[in-house]
Amino acid sequence: MASTLVKINIHLIFHIKSQGVKMQENDLDRIHAYIGGIINELGGIPIAVGGTNDHIHILTTLPKTIALSDFVRIIKTNSSKWLKQSNSDYTKFAWQEGYGAFSVSPSLIEKTTNYIRSQAEHHRKHTFQEEYKRFLDTYGIQYNERFVFEE
Repeated sequence: MASTLVKINIHLIFHIKSQGVKMQENDLDRIHAYIGGIINELGGIPIAVGGTNDHIHILTTLPKTIALSDFVRIIKTNSSKWLKQSNSDYTKFAWQEGYGAFSVSPSLIEKTTNYIRSQAEHHRKHTFQEEYKRFLDTYGIQYNERFVFEE
């Protein structure tokens, strides 16, 4: 083929370090917008970025020029560095090393977007651990319950 055409929708989930600083509620929109900017710079399309003060959800297209692991590493590294520089309250902020990445079919983009935008409401009823295990189970990902949340 003469050109490379790709569209891979990914739902990313990652959490702050348990001993780290949580994101402040009034900073979340700014943090989410910054992460969307990183994704744009990398050639992805940030469809939805949201979450709570201790974890983030991102629905994005994966750029065709970068591996998923590098994509996530750059998002986490750049957002963490920016956050630490933007406010002295975040000098000890850090993301956990791991992440979850789940494929999203085009027919589920709207549903996933709504899910990400309703995170505050969702987490009044469910913990992050419950939510994340549900994703792992739904996608048939085997994991050791003892180690899935360790840092």
